[in-house]
Amino acid sequence: MKKQAQKPRPPKAASVAKIAMPALKKGEVWICGMVQPGGRVVHTILMPGESKDLKHQDAMAWAKKQGGDLPDRVEQAMLFRDHRKLFQQRAYWSNTTNAAFSGYAWDQYFDDGTSGAWGKDLKLLARAVRRVTI
Repeated sequence: MKKQAQKPRPPKAASVAKIAMPALKKGEVWICGMVQPGGRVVHTILMPGESKDLKHQDAMAWAKKQGGDLPDRVEQAMLFRDHRKLFQQRAYWSNTTNAAFSGYAWDQYFDDGTSGAWGKDLKLLARAVRRVTI
């Protein structure tokens, strides 16, 4: 008697993780959640308000006074991609110092999407974000 070949089993469905969303305060906008090693999620939330033109150090202090931080370069790219209408068509500071030149920090232009590193004494706009780990 010939042994019949077994039918292939369908692949198991990938498990879907449920990600808890942080509570938003009035005027805040959820930007993204980045999964960290171990499965924790760091959520980035854009806070309301905008600075006037400030040097980088002053922009960092302004964001801290708001209860947050300046966005990093990755967060700024996501802000441009998904929320550019919440920004003036100008350059905004990030919290990221240029690795090769410590007197320069990265910015994001919200007119054309380019990013560059400028001297920290230049005055640009700033927006604050807060991060919540769940």
